[in-house]
Amino acid sequence: MLGSAPGLSGRWERLEPRPRARMLRQVLHAGLRTSFHALGRFVASHPVFFASTPVLLSILLGASFSRYRVEEDVEGMLAPKHSLAKIEGNLVDSLFPVNRSKHALYSDLQTPGRYGRVIVTTRKGSVLDPVHLDTILKLHKRIYQMQVTVPATGVNSYNYSFSYLCLPDDKNVCIIDDIIRAMEEIQSARTSNRSVPILRYPITQLADGRQAYIGHQLGGGTGARGEGVRSARALQLTYYLQAHGSLMERVASQWEKAFCAELQHFAALHPKLGLYPSTSSSLRTDFQFSSVLAHRPLLASLGACGVLAVLCCSMRDCVRSKPWLGLLALLSVTLSGLTAAGILNLTGATYNSTYLGIPFVMLGHGLFGSFEMLSSWRRTREDQHVKERVASVFEDVMLRFSGSTMLHLMTLGLAASPLTNMEAVRLFCRTATLSVTISYVYMLSFYSSCLVFTGYLETGYRHGCFCRRVPKPDRLDSKPAWYRCLMYTRYQDDSTANTEPNPQDSHLLLGCVRRCYGDWITNTYVKPFVVLLYLVYISFGLMGFLQVTQGSDPSALVAMDTATVLYTRAQQRYFSSYSPVIGFYIYESAPYWNASVQRDLLEYAKGFQRISWLEAYLNYLSDRNQSTSQPRENFTHTLRHSFLREPQFAHFADDIIFAERGQGEEPDVAASRIFLVAKTTENKREEMSVLLDTLRRLSLTSRVRFLIFNPSFVYLDRYAVAVSSPLRHSLLAVLFLLGLSSLAVMEPLVSVWLGLTLLSVQFGVLGFMTLWGVELDCMSVLCLISALGHSADSSGPFLCGFASGQGDSRTRWVRVALERHGVPSLQTLICYSAALVPVSSVRSNLTRTLFRCLTLTAGCSVLHTLAFLPTLLTFLPPSKSQGQRPEGEGQRQEVECVEMNDSTRVVDQITTV
Repeated sequence: MLGSAPGLSGRWERLEPRPRARMLRQVLHAGLRTSFHALGRFVASHPVFFASTPVLLSILLGASFSRYRVEEDVEGMLAPKHSLAKIEGNLVDSLFPVNRSKHALYSDLQTPGRYGRVIVTTRKGSVLDPVHLDTILKLHKRIYQMQVTVPATGVNSYNYSFSYLCLPDDKNVCIIDDIIRAMEEIQSARTSNRSVPILRYPITQLADGRQAYIGHQLGGGTGARGEGVRSARALQLTYYLQAHGSLMERVASQWEKAFCAELQHFAALHPKLGLYPSTSSSLRTDFQFSSVLAHRPLLASLGACGVLAVLCCSMRDCVRSKPWLGLLALLSVTLSGLTAAGILNLTGATYNSTYLGIPFVMLGHGLFGSFEMLSSWRRTREDQHVKERVASVFEDVMLRFSGSTMLHLMTLGLAASPLTNMEAVRLFCRTATLSVTISYVYMLSFYSSCLVFTGYLETGYRHGCFCRRVPKPDRLDSKPAWYRCLMYTRYQDDSTANTEPNPQDSHLLLGCVRRCYGDWITNTYVKPFVVLLYLVYISFGLMGFLQVTQGSDPSALVAMDTATVLYTRAQQRYFSSYSPVIGFYIYESAPYWNASVQRDLLEYAKGFQRISWLEAYLNYLSDRNQSTSQPRENFTHTLRHSFLREPQFAHFADDIIFAERGQGEEPDVAASRIFLVAKTTENKREEMSVLLDTLRRLSLTSRVRFLIFNPSFVYLDRYAVAVSSPLRHSLLAVLFLLGLSSLAVMEPLVSVWLGLTLLSVQFGVLGFMTLWGVELDCMSVLCLISALGHSADSSGPFLCGFASGQGDSRTRWVRVALERHGVPSLQTLICYSAALVPVSSVRSNLTRTLFRCLTLTAGCSVLHTLAFLPTLLTFLPPSKSQGQRPEGEGQRQEVECVEMNDSTRVVDQITTV
């Protein structure tokens, strides 16, 4: 008899004891929902306070923009903060500072604080042709005599020329590039009708007998081996400045500006030459110039996003339409950004161009939250009080929205920790964490208060746009057609409510998903094609993942068509045959007189173009029929008193440091250096990275303690590890948070599905961005970190909505989840994509990377939410065959079940309720 009673078995099932873990999750879940329900009622009870406080706070903090400061140390921000190359660079500067060199400087080895550099190219012919050579020497003379006035006006103004700022040699004459001396010798020979000296490449011999490396000063050369350089397409000149003290720093800064202006004027007078200048401040100026270029596109992004947000919030029903909420959602994001900027200004933080990505992180997160709240509002019962409807919205949405916010904060917060070795990544994530936190608070306060106000408008049957009360149908029939269309709505006592039971269908996107897309994506014949599409997605993602390259070149993050980009292109075109000059530094005393040590050092330098004091000294001894293996005293005495006093070898005195011993004894060679240059191909930076690792491994096993250094090693040294480590830390933080959050959701498999979805989106974005030509640099890593939160915003509510329903079929609950949470994801995609389109017009490498990565993030996220997950969840766990609907869903969901069934089952469903 008990078995024949319908529904009785279900009651007996509810009386059975449940696992403790499930009971704990239910208690925790119910407690959080109750808390958010109480919070919603509190906000709805005080809407004026929660609406006005964020506005006033934003205005007060926005007044702090007088303290706006821009980041000055761009090199330190884009290079790994802690690296062996920086330690080696400090050791090199302590042993061989720039101002210690009194004979020659290598422009790509020394990096003084201030300098001016220019690449001169010819439109036609060679830079060594008499006409071009005379013009280049004239340019050198004008730069040498150029003067700047500091201060610009006043009695205490002084004129400063290059001779006052330059690095002097031992004769107190400015050190200039060796190619200038060689060109002056060629000009002098032509003037006096003498034979022109042979200019060899890459190492030539000057008139004083000194050998000089000119591979980094003369580019695009042609000529047979042994015959010298016949022609060359480019020439590079470098002018080093001293900048000790605040006054000299100001003078050097003004000189760099005058240097660029003089070159621009000279290029206009000599159109046959191409001039590409670069200074110590070029990278900083061009990197920050991306922010200047993005001002108008960002305003256009805000306008386009606002228009589409208004359309996405609009409905055919003028009362239930909420167009103002779309603009208010953007206003909430804008106010939170203004508040975060004010806090940064007050704390003394600096700005850089990578912060251009933060508004899009806030925009995506804020739009998801606002559209989810609006969707939940439309599912509430219209006969309830506004306070109760807002409380129901908080109870339904805020648990999921808070979880996605926590995921944002966990990923960004861990990347902002001291574990991150890239300063640009750390600063971006720190600022983004603050911005997302404020955006979440403003969504709870400001936007929720706006929802309360629009709720009262809806309760009073006022127009959603004009706030005017809408007449009832009997009074509306006498109005014109356009007025009836504009004021169309459904009153609760309207007789048409029986024929059209779903007022939500007047929303275009919701109606399309409910009537068309939900049935189509869950169709049995469509599922195989969706699975095949996912396999294609994974295949192309894997293809790109295997081709990931690191982008350690800082010029790839600056604005296009700037001095840095043009200079870098010219350098890669004309000076890519050889690597930069690599310093080989022996930083401890070594037995140079020992034959085995000499063989080792010569073997290390074998295969390189080199300027080596040791090799020249050994050849010097051999030419004088002296043994190269001598006692220490004889070896050092000959080196100091004979070799270094020869004019052609005097410049080697800059490369040797002597340490005094006892009185009457010859000093030891405490440290020394030689210069190496490697032959390179097009993949210059990759070859330099391999060379760096090879020579470092060699230094660990060598008897001679040495290190190698070039300023570019600061960017190359473990750059891939420094860039990718924040991403790995964020992924681990996500997995940990998802495991912890499984206690707060009804179905633990939601955390598993969400974790797999985040990994799949991340894998796809990384692979497709590589196929799109984006390298793994700090900007792309920042986008990948923010992609974790964006994909959680998109797919998290859908998974929770699917898992919350029990009974019936999987297909039915997939359709329900698509209607409730797929539509907000689609609305966010539309507005987010419209905001990204103007950014693509910015002429900047940084914004180009930003646009491509964020576009892929939005596309991959919505593809998983609207296609892959709805298909896979129809035949993969969690199961829907047993259990009942959670009690926390309330009466609203029961009524919706009535609406979604056909008319023959309405009575049975109501009886069950």
